[in-house]
Amino acid sequence: MISTALQDLFGGKAAEAVLLSLFHHGEAYGRAVARDFGVSLDGVQKQLERFERSGAIVCKRQGRTLVYSWNPKSRVASRLRDLTGVIYDGLSLEAKQFLFTERRQPRAKDKPVIR
Repeated sequence: MISTALQDLFGGKAAEAVLLSLFHHGEAYGRAVARDFGVSLDGVQKQLERFERSGAIVCKRQGRTLVYSWNPKSRVASRLRDLTGVIYDGLSLEAKQFLFTERRQPRAKDKPVIR
């Protein structure tokens, strides 16, 4: 796990994982964040609930899965996204590849695979 200032600011790996995952993917769900960052699912779910209570993120249900995204109506969310963006931009390419190896969207039908 790569440690950033987000972990120090928000007091844990789960908060850092949630924010970076939301910034990178635009939306996230608890199990994927926990798997990608190697943190406990319980910690991630509690952090998602905290951010939702604060109004920074919103939740929608897709089947049985709760999917979280930035709250477009919240001024706090836009500032938090900006802060997360500063930290995200400071990560090396290797760190980003390590943290975000799994694709969330299917590849386009005719798009070539570059290796």
